[in-house]
Formats: sequence, C-alpha cells, structure tokens
Amino acid sequence: MRKLHVAAFISLDGVIQAPGGPEEDRSGGFAHGGWVVPHFDEALGEEVDRFFAPPQALLLGRKTYDIFAAHWPHQTDAFADALNAMSKYVATRSPRPLDWTNSHAIGPDAVSAVKALKAEDGPDLLTQGSADLIHSLLEADLVDQITLLIFPLVLGRGKRLFGGAAAPAGLRLLGSRTTDQGVVVARYERSGDVASGSFAMETPSEDEMKRRAEING
Repeated sequence: MRKLHVAAFISLDGVIQAPGGPEEDRSGGFAHGGWVVPHFDEALGEEVDRFFAPPQALLLGRKTYDIFAAHWPHQTDAFADALNAMSKYVATRSPRPLDWTNSHAIGPDAVSAVKALKAEDGPDLLTQGSADLIHSLLEADLVDQITLLIFPLVLGRGKRLFGGAAAPAGLRLLGSRTTDQGVVVARYERSGDVASGSFAMETPSEDEMKRRAEING
C-alpha cells in the first residue's frame, strides 16, 4: 500500500501559484510569480531535498508536469538525477506525449486512478504544485501526509491549496522548522476525523440550582 504525500510552497493566505518564476503560471492575471526565490536558503534546500528524497514517485497535474519536464531533464546535479529517475504519473486529458523519462498518463479520472495506485505495492506518491489535482485528492480524502512550506508574505489572489470542497480531516504534526528567512516548514499526517468541543458553560440542572440556593442561604 502506498501513501500519498502533498508538499506545497504556500503563502500565509494560502496561495500556491507560480512559486518558482515570473512566467511559470500567469493564469488569472497572477503577477507575483517567483515569490519563493528571495526566501530560498540552505535550510529550505534541505527541506526540499527531504520531501523529494527517493524512493518516491511523482503524481502531477499536466501543467506542473510540463513545467518540470521543461527543466529537470536538462540539469545534471544529483537532485535532478534522482528526480529524472523517478516514475511520474500524470493526470491529463491531453493527447500530447509525455516525453520525460518514466512518465505514465493516468487519464482524466485522477481520483479512481490514484485509488488504484495507492492500493498497489511501490514507492509512495508525492504531489507538488498541481492545484486542481490536489483539490480533487483532498475532496476524495486520499491525502495521507501534507508538508507546508509557509512563506512570510500575502499574495492576495491566485490558486490556493485548499478549496472549499476538501474533506474534513484531523491532522497530527510530525515536525516543524523555521528557516532564517522566516519560512515555516510543517509536516502533518492524517489522524482520523475532526474532533470538536465547546467552551460554553453548561447550564446547571434544577437540582444543582436548588443545592446552590441552599448553600447560599
């Protein structure tokens, strides 16, 4: 059985659009692409290495896949080598071929395909970027772990990690770290249903009211 891990660069107001560069994704008139870059340091690099560390397989939407596929095959460092060697599962309706090494189309019904992948033996699945895909996976309650890299800025508009249809879920904090640049890295795992309670004071029973009246004379 595989687990599904979502890792996201995210602003304080929940935006995950175009973290890596100005031209990455301008849809909706988004004008702040590349907001991760000024905050990137050695500590943040260590955390990125952690969640991309093999053995894992990538699970991506088509837009994020195309961005990754245009960049990583042309890099020659150890991180790129690991990424290029991973299996990539791509939720796509496009007939265009998937040219990046070890890429596999899973079709437009991502929820059914991911359920089947999770039931198989193999490396865990990692999703990064891919906002529309993540919304579908959260709505279907298929996400086992979430790593949030929370940046100290507010972007105001843009694609967000959590849509209004995400299935309610309880989470447990596995660990956290704050970089010198003010990025908070928090790792969570799924831990049952949402617990609730109340701070409202209980209304005393009639017998309790009588008892109090007797005590007070």
